[in-house]
Amino acid sequence: MTEQTTPDPAPPSGSEKSSDQEETVEPLGVDQQEKEEQQDTEAGNTSKARRLTYIVLSICVLIFVWYLRADRFTPYTDQARINALVIPIVSQVAGYLTDVRVRLHSRVMKDDTLFVIDRRKYRFAVDQAEANLDKAGQSVGAGTATVKAASAQLGASRARLDRAQRNFDRTQRVLSENPGALSQADRDRAETSLAQAIEGVSTAEANLEKAEESLGEVGPENPELRLAVAALKKAQLDLAFSNVLAPYEGIIESFSVDVGYYAGVGQPLATLVTASDVWIEANMRENNIANIKIGDPVELSLDVAPGRVFSGTVRSIGFGVNTGRNTNHGQLPTISAPSGWLRDPQRFPVIIGLNMDETHGVRRVGAQADVIVYTGDHFILNPIGRFQIRLASWLSYVR
Repeated sequence: MTEQTTPDPAPPSGSEKSSDQEETVEPLGVDQQEKEEQQDTEAGNTSKARRLTYIVLSICVLIFVWYLRADRFTPYTDQARINALVIPIVSQVAGYLTDVRVRLHSRVMKDDTLFVIDRRKYRFAVDQAEANLDKAGQSVGAGTATVKAASAQLGASRARLDRAQRNFDRTQRVLSENPGALSQADRDRAETSLAQAIEGVSTAEANLEKAEESLGEVGPENPELRLAVAALKKAQLDLAFSNVLAPYEGIIESFSVDVGYYAGVGQPLATLVTASDVWIEANMRENNIANIKIGDPVELSLDVAPGRVFSGTVRSIGFGVNTGRNTNHGQLPTISAPSGWLRDPQRFPVIIGLNMDETHGVRRVGAQADVIVYTGDHFILNPIGRFQIRLASWLSYVR
């Protein structure tokens, strides 16, 4: 029986050793690759971040440059409001209201009757003034007759003087030819008649002058007639003022009276916001009005009409504002400017004339507006400005 022996295991070959070594080395190579990939990723992210930073910085620089240019050539402000003439409706005569023909927010036209004041006493005043005028006419007529009578009396006195003078001259001539032809009594009578005639002429002249002074100017320039005519016109004017009329076209505001209300002279009955002259007062910073000129085109948006853009033109530019140290009796516009880390430039009012047809129905005094002014043909800034004002008009929906 043959004894079987188990052969000793052969030592591992070189290939097997290398395989084991590879198995032990392989994990180290994977880690290294992951590290390299991670480094590449980080480098790529850093590069992207750098590019993004450059892009953001470039955009900021562009925005800064645009802001500097736009602030001068297409100035914009959101500190603007609609203004108009606001006129108190007052009565020029006193009395109780007998008719009220308007209500709050009524639209009126020029010379429309708003209120009627009790007219009875003013009609009586007109009747009295007419009677006084007739009386003055009669008085002037009487004065004219007196002047005529005084003039006639003066003529008669001069005729008597002429006769007395001829009689006296004849007496003197007879006495010179024959001193004894006339008695002393005849001579005395001739002298007395002449003296009386001279005195009569003087009296008649004085009476005529007195009558003429009392009468004054003849015709329409007579003072008594002029006084009576003026009184009649005053009474007629008061009667006309009993109808309170609208001085301009506009809207009635601040209205709270009715029939039976006593209207005093100069006492406001209502407020009229005129529609004839409406403008926008835009408060622009002083460092962006240098290029604004009268007549420059303007686009604006109103909070009262979101999504719409209106046109206008620069009407005028303010030359002074109140800084709080004004000691003159006259007043200048006062504009408040918020303070911050950097000093905010002073603002000056720029008056914008509106397109009355475009803004019909949306012109409300005190309404806020956004305004942009185009100071020239700037092919980049102007389109950006148009986009800006249209964006502001749409943002009015969410303000």
